[in-house]
Amino acid sequence: MKNDKRVYIFDTTLRDGEQSPGASMNTEEKIKIATQLQRLGVDVIEAGFAAASPGDFDAIRRICEVVDKSTVCSLARAVDRDIIQAGESLADAKHKRIHTFIATSPIHMEHKLKMSPEEVIRRAVAAVKLAKTFTDDVEFSCEDAGRSEMPFLKEILDAVIEAGATTLNIPDTVGYRLPQEMGAIIEELHGHVGERAIISVHCHNDLGLAVANSLFSVMNGARQVECTINGLGERAGNAALEEVVMAMKTRADVFEGIETGINTKEIYPTSRLVAAITGIEPQPNKAIVGKNAFAHESGIHQDGVLKCQETYEIMHAEDIGLETNRIVLGKHSGRHAFKERLEALGFDLSPEDLNKAFERFKLLADKKKEIFDDDIRMLIANEITNIPQAYELVGLQIADCSAGVPSAAVTIRHDGEEITDAGIGDGTIDAIFKTIDRISGHSGRLLDYRVEAVSQGKDALAKVVVNVQFDENNSAVIGHGLSIDTMLASAKAYIGALNSYLSMIPSNCQIDSCEGV
Repeated sequence: MKNDKRVYIFDTTLRDGEQSPGASMNTEEKIKIATQLQRLGVDVIEAGFAAASPGDFDAIRRICEVVDKSTVCSLARAVDRDIIQAGESLADAKHKRIHTFIATSPIHMEHKLKMSPEEVIRRAVAAVKLAKTFTDDVEFSCEDAGRSEMPFLKEILDAVIEAGATTLNIPDTVGYRLPQEMGAIIEELHGHVGERAIISVHCHNDLGLAVANSLFSVMNGARQVECTINGLGERAGNAALEEVVMAMKTRADVFEGIETGINTKEIYPTSRLVAAITGIEPQPNKAIVGKNAFAHESGIHQDGVLKCQETYEIMHAEDIGLETNRIVLGKHSGRHAFKERLEALGFDLSPEDLNKAFERFKLLADKKKEIFDDDIRMLIANEITNIPQAYELVGLQIADCSAGVPSAAVTIRHDGEEITDAGIGDGTIDAIFKTIDRISGHSGRLLDYRVEAVSQGKDALAKVVVNVQFDENNSAVIGHGLSIDTMLASAKAYIGALNSYLSMIPSNCQIDSCEGV
């Protein structure tokens, strides 16, 4: 941790990213993302907030079982219960870190904590000392450091270093600071701390400056950047990992030899996996991973790129894992070509899972003339969530007309028994969902419904994402459905949300606040 040219990448997609409205993930989905983050080369994976719920605790514990290269981290307030649960959740981790925090800005100390600065320091020191009993790798965060007073920041950082903290995080929690200001804060704190600990930054994007603030921080001595895939996070999100990493790589002339351990060829596969699981797509013009990031429509631009790629592209698509050439897959494609394509897209499946995926692929190929990469990504992402299938869609029949009443007949398999029922609704989708509610006995409240074409063509797969709340005491869950038929995809998505909810029923013990940094 003493290489001055090495910037450590701390990914908080599974913690801060999951706090994006509508981005909640079940345990199996978190495990898949954590595995991919390790493949990406992330140094630290913040796997969750162990004290938030039994579900978070279990997800962290299970991630520790499969991640052996990256450090697995749990967030904890400067509260004994939080830290103890974080330590217990990380018990089986090969490399583990506890990340504890407390607010340090005057507005937070007065109005939220209702504590004096002296009390805050005592609480911080006690938290770090307790965390040290579980691991030597302890990170301390000054929540709302961007609006904290410099003398107090120095005082509390000195105290937690003395208590054993090895990484000091300076979050711009509300995205308030400008790049020059953030750079100046880090420069002064880095000069004060010296070699005693690593300085980290965690920038939010409320003013659209999270990446710029992170980069200015690196230029001024920060050696850990906390970020998320696709810039997910609360409110306007966090610094986007892909933008931070590719900015430093592309402008190596400015960053003068600074490097990360990120395998940039895994950036695009990771982005697509996170988008598929959360149902939150990056906007088309999103830097690095947006669908238009390497697209050229202008004739002048097309001519320039064809003559010399560098005329209008400052990085190569291949650098982030996009392939410029491809093998066209269809119903005549064999298992070998399919397996090669999966590996190129970043999927490493067991022989059993490969067989299942190939069967799904062949079924789809019978209905589509050509299978595109996005079809394959969505097909695999739709299958890798190995939650228990308490309910399974067997059949669907719908009726709708301008002068009639929309209705749906649904057959579902549950406990080995097929159950059929029919119902009416305000529309076809409403009729389907109400019928599923009646069959299952679980009534859901639909918070969001989205449908989009996965690829091009009139035979494109329809991807349906629903956000449903089945219990007012639990947060909403996401369901995914995939089919050429939109109604069928909708039914699958709703049943998927129901199964996800049932898999997490024990995880209903939420704490009052887990915003953290």
